Amino acid sequence: MTSLQYPIGLYEPVETKTKAQLEAWIDELAAIPEEYEAVTAPLTDAQLDTPYRPGGWTVRQLIHHVADSHLNAYLRFKLALTEDTPDIRPYDQEGFASLPDSKAPISLSLPLISSLHRRWVTLLRGMSEEDFNASYYHPADQQTVSLYDAAGMYVWHSKHHLAHITELIKRNQWN
Repeated sequence: MTSLQYPIGLYEPVETKTKAQLEAWIDELAAIPEEYEAVTAPLTDAQLDTPYRPGGWTVRQLIHHVADSHLNAYLRFKLALTEDTPDIRPYDQEGFASLPDSKAPISLSLPLISSLHRRWVTLLRGMSEEDFNASYYHPADQQTVSLYDAAGMYVWHSKHHLAHITELIKRNQWN
């Protein structure tokens, strides 16, 4: 079950912060929308409504979740850049995933992810290395998170959910 839930493993922050690592992460965030588009394009509605694991979200819910999560992340970056270690507002991911819009066509969220990532990447590429030391406080986790660490975490998050979908496709031999 762990390999189904965490197909790429748990997120592990990097020890050494480098400009090269940031640039690689930004490039990955730029590429993610096309990867989601490509992997979901051939899927039928029945396949989109298949949970990626027992008790897990459907592919459709995963796509809408990535849009919700990354929209929150983008705003957290902007808050951290304009305020001194702001408290961010956590949200109920399970609750969001059960709302009616999580059953909507993924054609509503895929363009949002694409546009959002273009804005986010524009912001990230315009930031100085020092800007990535800005941070926000996550009250639910009781942690202060630097934007450097947040960048790495959201790259992992993107790949994590992409792997949920690609592994489901492989297991069910949908390709």
